[in-house]
Amino acid sequence: MHMSKINRFFGIIGLLIVAGCTHDKTPDTNWFSEYGTLETGAPVQMQYGSPDMQTGTPSDNLIGAPVHRMAVMLPLTGDAAQTGRAIRTSIEVAVLQNAPQNLSVAFYDTAENLNTTITDVLSTEPAVIIGPVFAADARALRDAKPDSLPVLSFTSDASALGDGVMTLALMPTNSTEAIVKEMSSDGITGFIILAPDTESGRLMAGTATAAAEIYNLPVTGIFYYTENNTDSIKNAAMDASMNAARTAANTRARTVLSDILTSERLTALEKSSLNIQLERLSKMETLGKLPYNAILFLGNGDDTESLASFLRYYGVTMHDAAFYGTALWEGSDILNDFTMIGAKYAVLPDASQSFTNLYERVSGTSAGRIAGFGYDAANMAMGMIYSPKSDAAYLLDPSGYAGVEGLYRLKPTGENERALQIMRLTGNGTAQIVRTAANNFLTPIYNLEQSKIKPANAMELETSGIDPDDYINIPARLQEKYESKPYGTHITHATPIALQPVETITILPEDDRDTTIISTEFQPVTLESINRTYIDSVEIEE
Repeated sequence: MHMSKINRFFGIIGLLIVAGCTHDKTPDTNWFSEYGTLETGAPVQMQYGSPDMQTGTPSDNLIGAPVHRMAVMLPLTGDAAQTGRAIRTSIEVAVLQNAPQNLSVAFYDTAENLNTTITDVLSTEPAVIIGPVFAADARALRDAKPDSLPVLSFTSDASALGDGVMTLALMPTNSTEAIVKEMSSDGITGFIILAPDTESGRLMAGTATAAAEIYNLPVTGIFYYTENNTDSIKNAAMDASMNAARTAANTRARTVLSDILTSERLTALEKSSLNIQLERLSKMETLGKLPYNAILFLGNGDDTESLASFLRYYGVTMHDAAFYGTALWEGSDILNDFTMIGAKYAVLPDASQSFTNLYERVSGTSAGRIAGFGYDAANMAMGMIYSPKSDAAYLLDPSGYAGVEGLYRLKPTGENERALQIMRLTGNGTAQIVRTAANNFLTPIYNLEQSKIKPANAMELETSGIDPDDYINIPARLQEKYESKPYGTHITHATPIALQPVETITILPEDDRDTTIISTEFQPVTLESINRTYIDSVEIEE
């Protein structure tokens, strides 16, 4: 199907419009009145050819039948024109497949004078508006339109929704709550959050902390960084790794062992044990368990790779803490990073093959996520227009819709819920599905509403600190003399988060005959700085 055919088709639609005929549904709509009374069942199938698609009665195709107007507000020029054109193409494809001839579809450019555009759109008295894309445009439209006029927008900003303005875009709360829920299933006992220092980053961190309360997961720290800023990312990783405290603890433990070997009278067994411990610690730079066993990255894939590289440099690998992310990882080079193998993230299911194939034939380009949202929006709008249900009853069906990118449903607040799948990175450019997306809402998927989430402030690491004495074994008679204090202690909660028992280093021969170090001229290992090496291809400067 060629684009010129689409343009000719929409030109024919215009010729069939009869002046003065408009949408005949009752305009009064209370977006909350019916929501709690509707039953949840099987989702409505929104793809072409489904028996659930309602495209009107035969009389709707007759010349002279009432005209149903659909207005589409998109950025068709300017910096965001590519996004607008992608949505326009998907809408045109949906209309070609499913619309009767008495549907009028008009496109408006939001890159022009927005207020004038909104006035022009509302003057046509459309049955439904698809778009806008941006939050500011959606707010302006919400303030100008009648509350009863439904709007299917593409903003993920909850503050721009409500009063009939809904969105098809993926809400940040969905991806964040989905991955926190997965962390709970994985048995995580405490995690930290690394997020970009932006409005959306702080909102997602707030979502993560709210979800953590629901799924009974302690958040032990929240660290923010400036996007694409190496120094800021490095500092966040250093703080999150407890590098200063763990380095100091290692230095103290080595000092204690060395001092005892130098200054105290010891048996051969004691000398052997202390020397083995000192030799082992001298090959390490840090010491001590972290007060968490998972890290949630709320930034994009590029920043996550940089953070993970610095974390490894400061002694925190995926052996110490499992890595988790959100839909922001999709499409990034992180899929090719073998050091991230095993990391999990939440993302939308792949778009249906029939849609992606058709979209590519029509446009000559691949269908992105936003194109799928546009296709579903157009089919929802047409389904609503020709449904015998009220606008609210149709659009807010709690059973949801099976769209080209999986299950979703709209809510009276304007937010939506989209079923997500959990993926695991394989390091070879692909990701493996470890948990498929839900295919119905009979069991609720989410517990959070984005409009009720508050941004989270930075939070210092909650930790009882690193006590060097917990990681070395010295003779009991010397323990009081060489007692150490914990490094990095910071506790604000009434009850410290319990850490898993730590195995101390205890290596003793069975008797003196197994002792390998018996010389009276024994010299302990000297304390020297450990030369760090680059852990991967990312160069790290001190």
